[in-house]
Amino acid sequence: MQIRVGYELIYDCPQPTPMILTLNVHYTRASDLVLPDFMTTDPAVPLTGYRDGFGNWCTRLVAPAGRIKLSSSAVLRDTGKPDEVAPTAIQHLVQDLPEESLVFLLGSRYCETDLLSQIAWDLFGKTPLGWARVQAICDFVHNHITFGYEHARPTQTAWGAYTEKRGVCRDYAHLAVAFCRCMNIPARYCTGYLGDIGMPPPYAAMDFAGWFEAYLGGRWYTFDPRNNVPRIGRVLIARGRDASDVAISSTFGQNTLAGFTVICDEVAGES
Repeated sequence: MQIRVGYELIYDCPQPTPMILTLNVHYTRASDLVLPDFMTTDPAVPLTGYRDGFGNWCTRLVAPAGRIKLSSSAVLRDTGKPDEVAPTAIQHLVQDLPEESLVFLLGSRYCETDLLSQIAWDLFGKTPLGWARVQAICDFVHNHITFGYEHARPTQTAWGAYTEKRGVCRDYAHLAVAFCRCMNIPARYCTGYLGDIGMPPPYAAMDFAGWFEAYLGGRWYTFDPRNNVPRIGRVLIARGRDASDVAISSTFGQNTLAGFTVICDEVAGES
């Protein structure tokens, strides 16, 4: 199958404003791109790309005073298969983990392992090791948090989501990531596109999605505590310790987000 992804972001800036955008499809899906996801701006401004410390592709620009529109549209091939499920995937001893996974055991800006460690062990200490433990964490988070866009706020953390029991997809992911790390399972935050392919209506308005990956059985597996079922057509944009590492936009000056549109759907007639 083929999937069309894209966005249109409109900012009003009272003065020239530097920006860092993390909006490109992740390099691990580069070979799937049928139509590339080039960013365009209106008005046109110079763009500079670079790789961040996690390998994500980022774009720098300086938005002029006034209104600027950022947009992209891409098409990529997809297997059409749901997220992989591997119930026999084992949990590694910390001393056996690869060095590159160790940073994802540590607390971070939005994942306060120090505050949640005892809670995690009380909740999950008797669950089976490996895949079953991560799934138990996802089941708990899925049932513990009530979803609502009105609950979204940039300062919300895993601890806040646990205590307030409400949030959006990034809060589900942050709490599950923190619990995994407390249980000595490397977990990294992911952001990307996730449409409604294969799901029954009604469909919510499209937005960028947040989920996470856990290191089990010698590789990383996708988990999504917000939806908590394998989904079709997930398109990764970026990975990091938490949402602070993979912000869609980081702006360095006063601005207003005046327009926000995200596209992720199956190309008609393709399979």
